[in-house]
Amino acid sequence: MVTARPDKRHDVVAVGHAIVDVLVRVQEQVLQRHGLPKGGTVLLDHAQVEALYNTLVPELETSGGSAANTVAGLASLGSSAGFIGRVRDDPLGRIFRHDITAMGVAYPTHPCPNGAATGRCLVLITPDAERTMATDPGCASKLGEEDLDPRFIQQAKVLYLEGYLFDDPGAKAAFRRAAAMARQAGGLVALSLSDGFCVERHRDEFRVMLAEHVDILFANVVEITALLQVDTVADAVEHLRKRPLVAALTCGAQGSLVLGGGLAHAVPPHPLTGVVDTTGAGDLYAAGFLHGVTRQLSLADCGRIGSLAAAEVIGHLGPRPALSLRHLLRKELPQLALAPD
Repeated sequence: MVTARPDKRHDVVAVGHAIVDVLVRVQEQVLQRHGLPKGGTVLLDHAQVEALYNTLVPELETSGGSAANTVAGLASLGSSAGFIGRVRDDPLGRIFRHDITAMGVAYPTHPCPNGAATGRCLVLITPDAERTMATDPGCASKLGEEDLDPRFIQQAKVLYLEGYLFDDPGAKAAFRRAAAMARQAGGLVALSLSDGFCVERHRDEFRVMLAEHVDILFANVVEITALLQVDTVADAVEHLRKRPLVAALTCGAQGSLVLGGGLAHAVPPHPLTGVVDTTGAGDLYAAGFLHGVTRQLSLADCGRIGSLAAAEVIGHLGPRPALSLRHLLRKELPQLALAPD
């Protein structure tokens, strides 16, 4: 079991992409026409994303980014959350800052006065509710050590790192520096692998990161099997049992597996009425799980809160909660709702 120190100002501070999501419902033929791998993430430049955007009819435009979605979920649960991520001083950047701070998330990163635009992600949702993403990270991917506020990071019980940022060398250096800051101050470090294609690109560096810096790992089935180069989740579990970290593995409709201290806990999915859009499911699972960690709950109970948060977000369009997760937690899992209003 990991133990979060109680003497910290923030429960979780996340480092990740600051991106505006554009959600569009499409038929699978659209993915085929544009050569987009279903369920994956493709990195495009600004011109390519703009050209694709002009062929679509957006249904929702909202602040997003994986780690930003997680801290939005944490704030909805009543946790104290902060975020570090780059935006440009442009219309999308101002929208992002307004949205995340309006949710109660601390966001001290200064906007870039020039350079690449604020990042944008086209989220293409097929009728089976699966999402495929075409992303222009813009200035978000250029986050560097100069963007890190040591005092802000040191005030966190948990530092949460978004694996998508590994595509830039400067961001990798910032990750390592931030992790060292957190560890030195007695905080925990959590990492999300983010995407199977991201793991394929950076497998060796992710492995080093896990060995040297990470206390809590978040991954889905595709990501963890790619990282460990095994065929099944069972094989991955056997590998992870031997490691001195906590791993939360999301398994879609089968729920999740939480590993720690040599034990494995199977957590069923929380009952829900239907799946509309899986965008943000893993991000919100991480939010619920970390909410539990910072309240010293058991690993299985952390997984239950994660499943509840994920169930809420996949029941509607968009990657962030439509309902107060704190109130939902008190209604659905009252024995785990320890934080007062």
